[in-house]
Amino acid sequence: MKKFALLILTILVIWAIWANTGNWSALPEVAPNISHVENLTPLPTDSVQGNVVGIQPYMLESDYLSEERFFQKLEAYYQKAKEEGFLKSNTIVLLPEYLGTWLVILDEKPSVAKSSTLTWAMAQLVLTNPFEFFKHYPLSKNEEDRIASTLFRMKADQMAKAYERSFLTLSKKYQVFTAAGSINLPDPQVIDNQIIVKKEGALYNSSFIFGPDGSIFPQVIKKSFPISSEKPFITASPTTAIPSFELPMGKVGILVCADSWYPEAYEAIKGVDLVLVNSYCAVDGAMEVPWAGYNGAPAPTDVDLSDIGEISEQEAWQKYALPRRIGLSGAKHGVNVFLRGELWDLGTDGQPFFIQNENLLPIQSADKGGIWNMDY
Repeated sequence: MKKFALLILTILVIWAIWANTGNWSALPEVAPNISHVENLTPLPTDSVQGNVVGIQPYMLESDYLSEERFFQKLEAYYQKAKEEGFLKSNTIVLLPEYLGTWLVILDEKPSVAKSSTLTWAMAQLVLTNPFEFFKHYPLSKNEEDRIASTLFRMKADQMAKAYERSFLTLSKKYQVFTAAGSINLPDPQVIDNQIIVKKEGALYNSSFIFGPDGSIFPQVIKKSFPISSEKPFITASPTTAIPSFELPMGKVGILVCADSWYPEAYEAIKGVDLVLVNSYCAVDGAMEVPWAGYNGAPAPTDVDLSDIGEISEQEAWQKYALPRRIGLSGAKHGVNVFLRGELWDLGTDGQPFFIQNENLLPIQSADKGGIWNMDY
């Protein structure tokens, strides 16, 4: 028994040392990785109602290890947009889906960011925080993927605060509205200008709008059509709950990625002037492969099922998402941006869509990070 007790004690000591150490000095400096900046068909000043600055940030895992690193990375894009003259009195900045989600590794060991796979990164989160993990595990009884659900609940308060503080500061400092991409949180609400989570609530892929006056709009945008890889831990929100926003640049509707493929989402925001979509498309080169059809929910009745396997994923986005369906909302202008970067073994793909006066604009692609401006 003494030998067994000594073995257990030794294991606990080794675990405690491993869980609380890490070589932070070896982390790379935060680099913007901005490879392209473009002003798309600028309009005469007297005819401009507003403008959208679409940002395609090129994120690395290490950008999420601290709130400071996350903020520095994103501020580099805002600062570059300001230098280019893109940030004006009626500007809204659009950022991509899942941008805030990887804050789940906030304040963790650098080895989590250096993991070769997301699975091993998540395993380290469990090993480093066993007591917090098992404390939150019972709250994830309704999700199929209880491990992912528990990790998001376990880190929800930290994630929400880092996301909130970063975008409140950026929006106020640069005097713009920000449609801040999305983040996975349990039952998020905005109360007293703060994002509050209910850890026992369902997990939603959620997005928020921040104002230049340092405010967060109370309406939370939640994804209505999670794709199959999200369904084990993300709850679908009804399309009737998709809000629209009265802003100085017009009435704005925001859709989270796959929602832009379904007519019901556009009906929910009918009457808007501008539709903004935040997206994340996993797998490198995903846009070039043959389209596999709708993912996570049945195809709408207007979809030509013979396109499956015959057109590319990129062509399907143009035919069945924002570029084709925007008219259902009544809007003539729209923008869709994608998250890019090096995120474990997930891969990323996609380039933005800009629609001005019902016309899909040609753009130059960005190999890494990109910033595009569209007046309307």
